[in-house]
Amino acid sequence: MTRALKVGLILPMFSGDPARVLGAARTAEGLGFDGVFAFDHFFPPGASSDRPALEGFSTLASVAATTERIWIGTLVTRAVLRPPGLLAKVAATLDTISGGRMILGIGTGDPIDLPEHRAFGFPVQMARERRAHLAETVAGIRALFRGDVYEGGEVVPRLEGPLVPPPVQPGGPPVWIAAQADAVVRMAGSVADGWNGWGLDPDVFRAKAEVLSGAAATAGRDVEPTWAGIVQVVRDETEMARSNARRRELGLEDGLAFSGSPEALAERLLALADAGATWAVLVLAGPPGRQELLAERVLPALER
Repeated sequence: MTRALKVGLILPMFSGDPARVLGAARTAEGLGFDGVFAFDHFFPPGASSDRPALEGFSTLASVAATTERIWIGTLVTRAVLRPPGLLAKVAATLDTISGGRMILGIGTGDPIDLPEHRAFGFPVQMARERRAHLAETVAGIRALFRGDVYEGGEVVPRLEGPLVPPPVQPGGPPVWIAAQADAVVRMAGSVADGWNGWGLDPDVFRAKAEVLSGAAATAGRDVEPTWAGIVQVVRDETEMARSNARRRELGLEDGLAFSGSPEALAERLLALADAGATWAVLVLAGPPGRQELLAERVLPALER
């Protein structure tokens, strides 16, 4: 039996607690999940700048060194935060440390990220600039991963490399572009290895995956559609009421892509797989014990 799709979890980066993050990664690996992923924020989006957040890539280095099987990745880094050559080197190093288990999720960022840019001095770009920079960044990184020279574009200069040591995976870690807009989904089909759609319901995801497939076919490429979102999984109505009350108390009433029982989540994930998803990466909302609950009642239901 194989699973209908791979299931990953977002690590608790906003706890500011390295021991908790490493424990979550090791638990996820032991329970049979397929990957663990890190947000790449310097403080939580929408929160004040004095809220804790661990830096994504250095945290993943620790996760890579303390796990053996599970995939690791960013979901997602913003292209503007690091020069493309540096980003390629960091990702290749993580691929080496992990023995070939790195996935590089990357995107343009959103308006909610602007306070981070102001607080830490990152460039602020208009949407058109961000998209052009993202496309060239991905092209440059993938060239370095292959051992090629990137000749340069309008915004990203020539990148000669080489990356030594090279990444373990042939061609380097898979690069997923996170996007909602069709133009950026098509970009993923043209230059990336995967696309990630955040919080989309299965019907919308299917439509976006078809846009991706069309762009990939035009470019003569194969690109995988992947999904991510916040899910609240509860055992019963009592847990649901308590979890909802806690979310209201914390000001987290919005943003859920799913809320319901483990069985209903399994049905949603199977629908996403039928819509083309190869991965589902989950931010687990709700009381403690959600990893164990999913391992017991959701992962087995995804086997075919």
